[in-house]
Amino acid sequence: MAQTTSHAGQKYYVPQPMAWPILGSIALFLMALGGVFAMNSMSTGWIAFSSGVMLILFMLFRWFGAVIAESESGKYAAQEDLSFRWGMSWFIFSEVMFFAGFFGALYWARVQSVPDLASMLHSETLWPGFTEHWPSAGPGFTEKFTPMGAWGIPAINTLLLLSSGVTLTIAHHALKENHRGRLNLFLFLTVALGAVFIVLQGYEYSHAYSELNLKLSTGVYGSTFFMLTGFHGFHVTMGAIMLVVVLVRCMKGHFRPDHHFAFEAVAWYWHFVDVVWLGLFVLVYWL
Repeated sequence: MAQTTSHAGQKYYVPQPMAWPILGSIALFLMALGGVFAMNSMSTGWIAFSSGVMLILFMLFRWFGAVIAESESGKYAAQEDLSFRWGMSWFIFSEVMFFAGFFGALYWARVQSVPDLASMLHSETLWPGFTEHWPSAGPGFTEKFTPMGAWGIPAINTLLLLSSGVTLTIAHHALKENHRGRLNLFLFLTVALGAVFIVLQGYEYSHAYSELNLKLSTGVYGSTFFMLTGFHGFHVTMGAIMLVVVLVRCMKGHFRPDHHFAFEAVAWYWHFVDVVWLGLFVLVYWL
């Protein structure tokens, strides 16, 4: 039976010990070990990596399922809600710092490294003719490439993500007003807009590799471009999966106008993804 402790006169739900954190640790270890083996051309690498992926998916499905069951059975109250909010806030803060590192790398390469390498001291002795223009693959890179423009697919994707933020906000207000039909409709539209974004980014990558000769190996510009946009695309994919889970729960009648933090947490995450994309569009594609 679950335990409870008293805090400020309120009960705080403490679940029984679970095996899910241990299984998650084993899964991550298998994925890391398999990745190292695969990069060293060892035949067991992909087996270990795939086993880790399947194990972590199983762990996530069962662990989140248990949390959902606890929430729907009324075990969570104000104290648990506050804990969840703090946890999600720190998680998003860690994501902010994660992207700040990559934006910092882009800033350093563009504003510090490339101009310094193109200075008179270096260019005359090591890389004659190298200039501080941007986009640049860096000195010594002779293969031609075309940078990704801002006003094609990136502009469309910007419109898609901004629109998805609007539809998600409408869905949130519908939930607080207990309008279930409007909630499900606009949440579905949010998922659809996110899915279209992912498909278009996949097409953009195919276009970059096949027609622009823009690759992850295209010097400093290619590496920063694909690391920033790629990790953002991964976050959009994860956010879309979370939105699908929330949509299914909404269709099953989960959440109440006064008790729906899971919905709010996913909304926070999605709006964070929107803000990061605006930074990417301006600093990576436009300027």
